[in-house]
Amino acid sequence: MNSLWNQITEWIKEALIGGITGNFQGMFNEVNTRVGEVAAQVGQTPEGWNSGVFSMIRSLSDTVVLPVAGMILTFVLCYELIQMIISHNNMQNFETFVFFKWIFKTFIAVYILTHTFDIVMGVFGVAQHVINGSAGIITGSLNIDLAMDSLQATLEAMEWYALLGLYLESAILSLCMKALSVCIFIIVYGRMLEIYLTTSVAAIPMATMANREWGSMGQNYLKSLFAVAFQGFLIMVCVAIYAVLLNSAVFTGDIHTAIWGVVGYTVLLCFALFKTGSLSKTIFGAH
Repeated sequence: MNSLWNQITEWIKEALIGGITGNFQGMFNEVNTRVGEVAAQVGQTPEGWNSGVFSMIRSLSDTVVLPVAGMILTFVLCYELIQMIISHNNMQNFETFVFFKWIFKTFIAVYILTHTFDIVMGVFGVAQHVINGSAGIITGSLNIDLAMDSLQATLEAMEWYALLGLYLESAILSLCMKALSVCIFIIVYGRMLEIYLTTSVAAIPMATMANREWGSMGQNYLKSLFAVAFQGFLIMVCVAIYAVLLNSAVFTGDIHTAIWGVVGYTVLLCFALFKTGSLSKTIFGAH
């Protein structure tokens, strides 16, 4: 009878150990896959990420937004000229150089407006260069490697009832990893959607750059553009820190503590990823 019970408990232990190691292998492989996708996604320019969406956004900007921006620019330049005249006592104390200054500002304003998309793509080109340059340093630490031999030995030394509780905990951790995957998807794709929306109306705030009073709109737009572009770098740094923390987790001692430590790291990463947008805007002074 004891022999039969021992055989049953050994069978249960083997099944639980197989389930636990399978949960760990599956969730860490999933994290490695998602982390690799982050490195590939955030380094893309708007044109490279989805050329079809980019073409549609550019077409809308050229045919719908640009004419409106042209009218705004006309108003801004007329307002600028009136302000120049008034500031010189209604032309009673006037210098000819003021007209040349206004013509030069008009030329710069028109050039900026007609090359808005080039300027916007230049910003994302700079951000992409920084992200791709950092990827060579960060990517090496993104591969999360779990010492399965050590984990296997630790699990075999445990009783079946302890393994049952550990199996339930590993199942919870697996759900947390799936939630992390959803968070990464929302952050990465939500950032690209924000980029496309920001790019689509670029001509309107850029049309105000020629005037000192109205120019704050264009300046804040440029700050927001840099913020959303460099948010990708902050996302990569967050994921790299998470990978390093997971690699430092020890699963050979108190496995329960290690598991809940990983859960804590995962929740912390989700919080940090959602904060990257506001943090980037704070860094670049956008509001």
